[in-house]
Amino acid sequence: MISLLSHLSYVAVTCPDVEASVRFYEEHVGLEVVDRIGDDVYLRCWGDYYRYSVVLRPGPEPSLSTMAWRTTSPEALEEAARRIQEAGIEGTWIEGNRIGKAFEFVGPWGHSMTLHWDVEHYKATGDKASAYPDRPQRRSRHLGAPRQLDHITIATSDVDAFAQWYRDVLGFRIMARTVLDEAPISVFSVITTNEKSHDLGVVLDGSTRAGRMNHYAFWVDTREDLLQAADSLLENGVPIEYGPSIHGIGEQNFLYYREPSSLRIELNTGGYRNYVPDWEPQTWTPSLGSNNFYKNSQMPMSMTESFPAADGPSATEEGVPDEIKDALFNPYAKQGNG
Repeated sequence: MISLLSHLSYVAVTCPDVEASVRFYEEHVGLEVVDRIGDDVYLRCWGDYYRYSVVLRPGPEPSLSTMAWRTTSPEALEEAARRIQEAGIEGTWIEGNRIGKAFEFVGPWGHSMTLHWDVEHYKATGDKASAYPDRPQRRSRHLGAPRQLDHITIATSDVDAFAQWYRDVLGFRIMARTVLDEAPISVFSVITTNEKSHDLGVVLDGSTRAGRMNHYAFWVDTREDLLQAADSLLENGVPIEYGPSIHGIGEQNFLYYREPSSLRIELNTGGYRNYVPDWEPQTWTPSLGSNNFYKNSQMPMSMTESFPAADGPSATEEGVPDEIKDALFNPYAKQGNG
């Protein structure tokens, strides 16, 4: 398959109080508002090469509106749309803000995706211009402000089937997955369009509601940046949900917290780059440290919450044997490290 997609370009989400979320992104995350069109607010990280990377839209509950990928060429956009339609998915051609012609569709598990080639490249002027010619804007003065959008993690009822469909239809590479120690249940997978460990994460969803999202992530340059961001969040009364620590899968340092709508934000840094064209996906287990490689803390149950809220019991609430719950949320107990 030819390379169809290049990278994640923006994430659009809904939130009940857009202005509260906007203030949070400006004051605590370090993003900048660049456009207001109707009720939608467009924000960017200082190092994003395009005009925006996050879109906040009003809605009755926090949810994913769409996740957008830029294709590798105009021809790749047409080819991707053709393959999606051949797979039985109907899409719509739209005109997006600063991205021109785009193809929007809802995948088999209910997640909206927008594909585009045209885009407005951002280049700051005046006192926002960078001394580095390659940078679109000077570095933010905000402590811990992320350089750019990094990835999104969605929730789905079948982790392996989701990864395989996006591989077969759109050319994502499957990089790794997590299977429980005590049962052959895939609970997580990472797939990518480029050399990163992932720009799309896939987590198991036991609810009956399709199209849910677990979190989206921003990139900071160094581990020290991430730790300073954690310090700043705590000093300013923003609770940290999980971390700082390091994922075994992907090898990224991570930090999770919430914005006012309850949507989960991750900051990450580090990790590997993989250029192997015939890479064979690795299989991890929780006891190997797939989520926390240091094996010194348990993932809080709150991390299983995805958005919007489930309309049925999640896999962590009922329907899963206690020993499997324990394997996922306390995988080191049998080693005496839980």
